Amino acid sequence: MKGFVEFLRQTNALALAVGVIIGGAVGKVVSSLVADILMPLISLAMPAGDWREAKLALTHRPDGAIDKAIGLGAFSGTVIDFVIVAFVVYMITRSLLKPAPAAPSPATRKCAECLEDIPAAARKCRHCGSAA
Repeated sequence: MKGFVEFLRQTNALALAVGVIIGGAVGKVVSSLVADILMPLISLAMPAGDWREAKLALTHRPDGAIDKAIGLGAFSGTVIDFVIVAFVVYMITRSLLKPAPAAPSPATRKCAECLEDIPAAARKCRHCGSAA
């Protein structure tokens, strides 16, 4: 059991599991936001409210009904859903994750002879060779 606990600590498997669980929950919330709030508003702006049912007929039955068709509306709706979900996840991630602060640059000073930057502890300039 001790080896398993050590494995979890070293590989951050527990943090990954928590991330997957939270990611799934956030995905459900964002999908609901898209399906229940945004898409009804977007469908109001479309010429026909049932645009997700749009199909490109390939073959017809003898009675005139569509037999085989490409679901352009369903595909378009899925692409729009993906773009909206990806954008919302991007915005949430960007607001929660802050970039790491830049590492402090090493202390430097100017060489009195050539005015090049040299390390503060240098005794000789590597550019001009003068005593610093």
